[in-house]
Amino acid sequence: QVQLAESGGGLVQAGGSLRLSCRASGRTFSDYAVGWFRQTPGKGREFVAQISWGGSSTAYADSVQGRFTISRDNAKNTVYLQMNSLKPEDTAVYTCAAAHYIGSRQLREREYNYWGQGTQVTVSS
Repeated sequence: QVQLAESGGGLVQAGGSLRLSCRASGRTFSDYAVGWFRQTPGKGREFVAQISWGGSSTAYADSVQGRFTISRDNAKNTVYLQMNSLKPEDTAVYTCAAAHYIGSRQLREREYNYWGQGTQVTVSS
């Protein structure tokens, strides 16, 4: 079992930055791909970014490409999502997820086995 805990959410003005953290516990984290997803009321969960087990491969949603950066520190069992140039439409609950996968392709949402509780990000205009 892998337990995931997000932190770093909050309220920020448009154009500002936040860094989210996803810390894992329970098992060796370096064998897991990790993704970030977000959800707003009335909408389905949306893919944001993914990083491969070793960190060499990343993928981003078109809506965040060039503004968000996903990275990981396996020694700290932590994945980060650096969010720059934030927009009001980035407001959502951000959740990290993990899948035991050592390849590099982008995973489907249903392929993620473990999910955190989420952290709220609010961007004011």
